[in-house]
Amino acid sequence: MTEGPTEPETGLETGLETGSSGTTREQAPTAGASTRRDTSDTPVTSVAADETGEVAEPEVPEILEVAEAPEADDPADVLPAEPTPPRSRPRPSRASVRSTRRASPGEPARLRAVPSTPPTPTHDESHVADPDTRHTQEAGAGGWEHALTSGLQSRAEKLVGAVLEGAEFSSESRPGPAELVELAVNVLRAAATSAGVPAEEAERQVAETLAYLRRRLTGDYVVDEFGFDEDYTVNVHLPLLRPFYKKWFRVEVRGIENIPDEGGALVVGNHSGTIAMDSLMTQVAVYDEHPRHRHLRMLGADLVFQMPFVGAMARRSGTTLAANSDAERLLSSGALVGVWPEGFKGVGKPFSERYKLQRFGRGGFVSAALRAGVPIVPVSIVGAEEIYPILGNMPAVARLLGLPYAPITPTFPLLGPLGMVPLPSKWLIEFGPPIETTSFGPEAADDPMLVFDLTDQVRETIQQTLYSLLMQRKSVFI
Repeated sequence: MTEGPTEPETGLETGLETGSSGTTREQAPTAGASTRRDTSDTPVTSVAADETGEVAEPEVPEILEVAEAPEADDPADVLPAEPTPPRSRPRPSRASVRSTRRASPGEPARLRAVPSTPPTPTHDESHVADPDTRHTQEAGAGGWEHALTSGLQSRAEKLVGAVLEGAEFSSESRPGPAELVELAVNVLRAAATSAGVPAEEAERQVAETLAYLRRRLTGDYVVDEFGFDEDYTVNVHLPLLRPFYKKWFRVEVRGIENIPDEGGALVVGNHSGTIAMDSLMTQVAVYDEHPRHRHLRMLGADLVFQMPFVGAMARRSGTTLAANSDAERLLSSGALVGVWPEGFKGVGKPFSERYKLQRFGRGGFVSAALRAGVPIVPVSIVGAEEIYPILGNMPAVARLLGLPYAPITPTFPLLGPLGMVPLPSKWLIEFGPPIETTSFGPEAADDPMLVFDLTDQVRETIQQTLYSLLMQRKSVFI
């Protein structure tokens, strides 16, 4: 088609004109001139003039949305720039554009309505929108976790509410030391009540713990010449052993009255169990069961003090090197001394030889008792043989680690660290009648025959008592 001359824009305007109502309509150009089709998304249709020369204004339906056309420098020569549609709007298809452009000659041209699409929410808007629905979905995904968390939270709120109700603060702005102490006491009572422990017992334990910490910080405790720390033994060492003593091994003690109330005495017992738990349980039995709560000062081998942490703890809890000089000094000072003459031969013997006493050495403990003039109290322990039944030995590993033996038990080393947990056997500890030594005098300690006879007498007493206790025991673990 050949384009005719363009008349100046007098009275008639070309392009798009926006009315006051917000709609956009297209004015007709001069007669005989063809209008240029707009290549934008909104098509521009041709409007023909009637015979009178007036331009018939076509009916423009209400449109939803029309992009505003940009202004061109020269509307006669330059095409208007194609507006960039918003990202959220889909571009119209070619079929829709073609159907709009192909209007019948007699039908008035109508502008195409732009379809409206709901805005796509961004990530932040979708995260904020409809929190109730999102919470319901998350709760459905992990129902048991939500129920568990809600239960714990409700219990915690009840506990805190009970504490706050019991605490009466005298200061509304900032609680002072008295209010904080009262709050701590209320928390302690609530926690003890929920755990099934009497509140008075819990308060007493906390008070003793705080007093012990104060003494440690201020240095208000005594350590004797052997390194024995009574304050540490009573408040730390023995409480750590009591759960094993009462709950795990359920130790039954007999003949505790044979231990003198005061003065020195030598307690001699059988040794077994792979790990020397029998000496520790005997220490707890003497302190807890004796009416005077006497401390048992044990004699240990060199290996005990060479081990890190174990040696320091053993010395602070009253264990001393097994030497005649130290034993005599302790007995002469009125201490209660414990010795296990079998040593590593008794602790590391195989399970097939259980409750069969090994040799008691050369009787050094008897010589110390004779020089100090103190009685010898034999003690028999049943139950320690079953906590770590030794089925075999690994001598190469023992030499590598510098140990007297490397045991193989039903649980170690098969279960690894779990094999170190002792089996819960039933224990019986019986203290026999004391054997007097004061009638022999201190000079009898140099008589080897007398020392040998007393050593053999103590050994036979313990062995016969072991046989008697084994006959009385109903079961290993009951």
